[in-house]
Amino acid sequence: MSDHKFDYLVLGSGVAGLFFALKAAKNGRVAIITKKARADSNTNQAQGGIAAVTSKEDTFEMHIRDTLIAGAGLCDESVVRTIVTEGPSRIADLIAYGTPFTQRTIPGTDGSRELDLGREGGHSKRRILHAGDITGHEVETTLLNAASQEKNIQFFEHHFAIDLILTADKKRCVGVYALDVNTRKVTTFEGKHVILATGGCGKVYLYTTNPYIATGDGLAMAWRAGATISNMEFIQFHPTCFYDPKGGSFLISEAVRGEGAVLKNLDGTEFMQNYDPRLSLAPRDIVARAIDKEMKKNGTDHVCLDITHKSARFLMERFPNIYQHCYDRGVDMTKEPIPVVPAAHYQCGGVKTDINGRTSIPGLYAIGEVACTGLHGANRLASNSLLEAVVLAQRVADYTANESVELTDFQIPAWQSGNAQNADELVVLNHNWDEIRRLMWDYVGIVRTTRRLQRAKTRIENIIEEIREYYWDFTVTKEILELRNIARVAWLIIESALARKESRGLHFTLDYPNTDPALSQQNTLITRVCK
Repeated sequence: MSDHKFDYLVLGSGVAGLFFALKAAKNGRVAIITKKARADSNTNQAQGGIAAVTSKEDTFEMHIRDTLIAGAGLCDESVVRTIVTEGPSRIADLIAYGTPFTQRTIPGTDGSRELDLGREGGHSKRRILHAGDITGHEVETTLLNAASQEKNIQFFEHHFAIDLILTADKKRCVGVYALDVNTRKVTTFEGKHVILATGGCGKVYLYTTNPYIATGDGLAMAWRAGATISNMEFIQFHPTCFYDPKGGSFLISEAVRGEGAVLKNLDGTEFMQNYDPRLSLAPRDIVARAIDKEMKKNGTDHVCLDITHKSARFLMERFPNIYQHCYDRGVDMTKEPIPVVPAAHYQCGGVKTDINGRTSIPGLYAIGEVACTGLHGANRLASNSLLEAVVLAQRVADYTANESVELTDFQIPAWQSGNAQNADELVVLNHNWDEIRRLMWDYVGIVRTTRRLQRAKTRIENIIEEIREYYWDFTVTKEILELRNIARVAWLIIESALARKESRGLHFTLDYPNTDPALSQQNTLITRVCK
């Protein structure tokens, strides 16, 4: 018997989960299950904005073309077309909810206002809606406020989803086991529709722009349940993370380059002209590899991003959050270049879905970064992620509203766990955690080789076995669950990278440095066979 029954179970409280919950609440009761506080999500870290066609100078065809070019031959064009064309309607929804997108005065008018659109790498037009340089935070806050007032939505904070619950015949997902972090008891949730909106897996790497919660939980759960996983070799490294060997990472938004910032070596020389005619506004995979190569060639641990040719007033008004962070770290971006280094940023692969968010398991849906819809292909176009999140959230809400589901009586298996406790637990967990993140950075980073990948696979499989033994012997904790998940996600990335015998988009290997035309539109698929 379940502890909680709802029409919809939403795992995650970022923009995808919240937007879906608001739409689905019109048709049933919604539980939002999140492992931390409701405001803790990747969405809160998104600085740049959301890409959509909203100006007369832009067209759907331009946005579609830019997305396809960035995706390097692996985008599903029908999916791209759907998401791009439905984008403006979802922008209207966000504005209706109260999202404070930045506006500007139209030149030559009596003070009329319009959306202030930014430009980022890979975009041929200005089409990035933003709210200052904290767009994700503003969208998250707006949707949280709306969801908190909806009587059909109930939040379960500090509940860590452990595993999905399937029917005895494995033909439908009907719920989830979740650890109540505060009481340390496992709770059972039953739902007609289970929606993964758990975000990405950036913490699988040593250096990342992601928050500490990004441990690939939904991805690992979906794999364990038997869902098909697609294209996990394509991990996007953001080219410009603030470099500070003594402090935490901090993203320097691509919008800074969109406003004219130039990448330079430590001696002040520009270098992007040697790699791409789009210079510092080339797509992220190209820029990240260029920086990586320059650092290795010059023996440096970072490069510089220079926007000092812009006025101090402009920079402080356009990028107040970035300016203040840099200043607090001892860098005045109005007078000196910003030290930057690439860092793991976004997973372009994920749980394979169709355009309505359906996974290979009936009853289980995936939206946002955890999903692989076919939009991003081998490399995500900047600021397409929030667009995908809201469009797919709407489509899943529409699809499930029209799907008649009656869960017949069935017995949910009781949760089983070991009862042992170990004083050395945290030492073991921390060691394995650090080892996974470092081996992923060293062996499965921006530039790869088959030998490095094979070494990484051997070690990660040994760690997974160690974790498996530990997991079933001891009482489950948040720390054990996160370690279990990042180890599995690391394995999925490595397996996918070994399977692709070419370089394409974000996956670059020295053993196969060229793109193989025969592999266009061929996705890397991994499915666990559940007995």
